[in-house]
Amino acid sequence: MAAAGLLSAACSTPPASSPSAGTLLPNENLFVQGIPPIPMSLVRQVEQYTNFRGHGFVEWHPQKSEMLVTHRKAGANTAQLFRATAPLAPLEQLTDFADPVREATYEPTDGRYLVFSRSADGNEANQLYRLDLDTRKVSLLTDPDERHGIVDWLHGRSELLVTSVPLDRTAQEGTRANPGTTLWLIDPLRPEARRKLAELPGPGWFGGAVSRDDRRLAITRYRSATESQVWLIDLATGTPTQLLPAKGEAVKATHFPIGFKRDGSGLFVVSDRAGEFRELMLHDFASGGLQRITAHIPWDASGVALSDDGAQIAVRMNVDGRTELRIFDADSLRERPVPPLPPGSVNSVGFHPATNRLAFAIDSAQGPNQLYALDAADRTVQPWTRPYVPPGLDAASFLPQRIVRWTSFDGREISGVLSPPPARFTGKRPVVVLVHGGPEGQASLGFLGRWNYLINELGVAIIEPNVRGSAGYGKTFLTLDNGFQREDAVKDLGNLLDWIAGQSGLDASRVLVAGGSYGGYMSLAASVHYAERIAGAIDIVGISDFVTFLNNTESYRRDLRRVEYGDERDPQMRKFLQRISPLNNAEKIEKPLFVVQGRNDPRVPWTEAEQIVEKVRANGVPVWYLRAENEGHGFARKENADYQFYATVLFLQETLLKAEGHDRLATGAPPP
Repeated sequence: MAAAGLLSAACSTPPASSPSAGTLLPNENLFVQGIPPIPMSLVRQVEQYTNFRGHGFVEWHPQKSEMLVTHRKAGANTAQLFRATAPLAPLEQLTDFADPVREATYEPTDGRYLVFSRSADGNEANQLYRLDLDTRKVSLLTDPDERHGIVDWLHGRSELLVTSVPLDRTAQEGTRANPGTTLWLIDPLRPEARRKLAELPGPGWFGGAVSRDDRRLAITRYRSATESQVWLIDLATGTPTQLLPAKGEAVKATHFPIGFKRDGSGLFVVSDRAGEFRELMLHDFASGGLQRITAHIPWDASGVALSDDGAQIAVRMNVDGRTELRIFDADSLRERPVPPLPPGSVNSVGFHPATNRLAFAIDSAQGPNQLYALDAADRTVQPWTRPYVPPGLDAASFLPQRIVRWTSFDGREISGVLSPPPARFTGKRPVVVLVHGGPEGQASLGFLGRWNYLINELGVAIIEPNVRGSAGYGKTFLTLDNGFQREDAVKDLGNLLDWIAGQSGLDASRVLVAGGSYGGYMSLAASVHYAERIAGAIDIVGISDFVTFLNNTESYRRDLRRVEYGDERDPQMRKFLQRISPLNNAEKIEKPLFVVQGRNDPRVPWTEAEQIVEKVRANGVPVWYLRAENEGHGFARKENADYQFYATVLFLQETLLKAEGHDRLATGAPPP
């Protein structure tokens, strides 16, 4: 905590007056240190690229032909809930909070109210609220000293299953705890009468589906990225019983429940127990057998929706970073043909309870999320929303992304997504290596939002690597960075630098590494190991010391993270984690560093940022630091995200682009 105290007491960099004097003032929630004043000339050149606005699918209305969607309206700071009453109709706003609202569910009989989830200032302590649609009155349903998750509605009556986990608020120096999970049954019209159904050991219980007779709940118990279980809970007694893997079965794999077969004879699940990839399967209750449904597709089933009548299954298949839609008959388990869809990746799916029309979202390098409805009966696809692209920008002209591959130190093939700049930029192009979080995340084909400014206006190539430990390439690949193998993923970055050096159109002397969360750690690790080969690094809510991270992350996450990174209580592992942590190798960081952090981050506490800033700066290395007092694990408010991106462009200008004269941005001159 000492580093945090020292930095917080320091004076933030004063902006050079005001927007009228030519600079952008940070808002009152931003702590700015070491960042030069941001010229309004830069803001004017970049701001168009901060205003793309797509739509996220949440749920269909149970009776009406209406969608519940998420969207950030013009001039707003956060995404909120809206009602789409017809295809391409103007949206009706339902919520309006300072914090984003992205998860909600309709009361399932007539949709007279909805229940939504919201946290405060990025703390992820989700609370549940009832929104009465006639009056727009909002009522709190849950205990603020716990974090809560929506599980599923009962079929016979409007009661909702909810999980609750106690908080210790470590980011605010709260108490330590070893939390369990409570399963509740709540009538949202009478939340004070909630009924406790079960006390479940530890965190990691989520999702699930209720049987049609309301007797059983199938729920996930998540142990790690490579191990999860399906449990059945008797809703009359609260008794939990492990279903998959069966008790005593020597199988370590992932298992996720999707929904019960309509006659109650089986349960649809997703599991990788049969091979490298997660498949849709049907578990038969009578025989205990599992029937593989998507075994013929050698990629992960990354999202599944079951129609309300139990007749159809929509499956999103993650095919080498692009998500495709497949539809299956729930009785015969045979694949059905899907009509041609708009180009791009399918990001979410959901069947209408009454009509079985399938809502889905599409995005691509050429545009943000757009919602459609597929009518399987007449094989028509109808757009429901139209994403907003700022005037003067033609997103359809943005170049396609492509998958690139290179060989790593051990002969293993590693891949990534390359977003190339337009052909008008000649000569070898500078590169930003953008590393995803997780570490069990995945870089995939899709819209890059603000980052398109770097590609289309500055001629920067962006490469998003899927280093070992990334999802989407099989469960073996997923584990190759665990524990003592952590720095093998860092070596994959080093071999990417070799690959860049061999490309005629890329400039290996001008490479910057950036990333968020685990990607923030990777940017720091690259600064340690490849200081002579990079121009700088951007660490966004990243881990700087694995031991302090594991000690201070929220208790409901700690054991899950120990499986991935190693258990710091083991002396040998603790020694290893201390040896590889960037904080303990800060003297090797020689190139400029930009650190971004949310003060309320429950995952990677803010102290991880403060301690690396102090130590690297003590070595005389330039360090820019941006902390938002009203954010958590990344910036969700547009005004904060905008300032962060303007500062990012300025940082790139200082570290990566001066050789091409991009310092003219500061004077308002157009880039070449």
